[in-house]
Amino acid sequence: MPIGIIIDALAVLLGGLIGGGIGKYIPDDFKVKMNMIFGVSSLVMGTYAITPMKNMAAVIFAVILGTLLGVIIHLGHLVDKGAMAMQGLISKIMPNSGSTLNEEDFKAQLVTITVLFCASGTGIFGSILNGFTGDSSILVAKAILDFFTAMFFAIELGYVAGFIAIPQFIFFMILFFAGSWIYPLTTPTMIFDFKAAGGVLMLATGFRMLKLKMFPLADMLPALILVFPLSWLWTNVINVILK
Repeated sequence: MPIGIIIDALAVLLGGLIGGGIGKYIPDDFKVKMNMIFGVSSLVMGTYAITPMKNMAAVIFAVILGTLLGVIIHLGHLVDKGAMAMQGLISKIMPNSGSTLNEEDFKAQLVTITVLFCASGTGIFGSILNGFTGDSSILVAKAILDFFTAMFFAIELGYVAGFIAIPQFIFFMILFFAGSWIYPLTTPTMIFDFKAAGGVLMLATGFRMLKLKMFPLADMLPALILVFPLSWLWTNVINVILK
């Protein structure tokens, strides 16, 4: 049973609904300060995920090639359109779910948390592990953080932040069922490099949240796929040649 996935998705949904409900009562100064805290937290988590990296060249190569691929296929634009379509639907269901942010800031924030909830290395690896071994501990731990993250983002974005649980649940369930054949093909080195690539995205997320640099997060997502074969290639071919 995908217990961890269900708990994580419910945490995002509940946190978003609570945050959307209390948002109008929260002072703007509080919102700004909490956004800074979550930005710094994302930087810390990204740094922690990168530390055990085994093949730095493979990870960097994956990020560069992945971003190029994302830009070529206009992945960022597609994610933008999907996020705004979801916001439009939620606004029809909940007329008071709108945000006080301007459209550009709203779109940037929504894409940031969509990637944060749906494409973090922890979430992807946790879903695969849950499907292969039944271990849901990683996703349960992630759910605690996601609950508060969704709640505080929903204070600014409205209820739509909670409904990111829907694409998150769908994506994680796909990984859950694919876990039985994906996980046996991986090695510890590949997992470390995958987490490092996810850490790079977490760093980029932190910079976006702090509004220091608007990295193309959605366009960077293919890196999480490319890092697996590149890590294997570096370990079994490139490093052998260089020795």
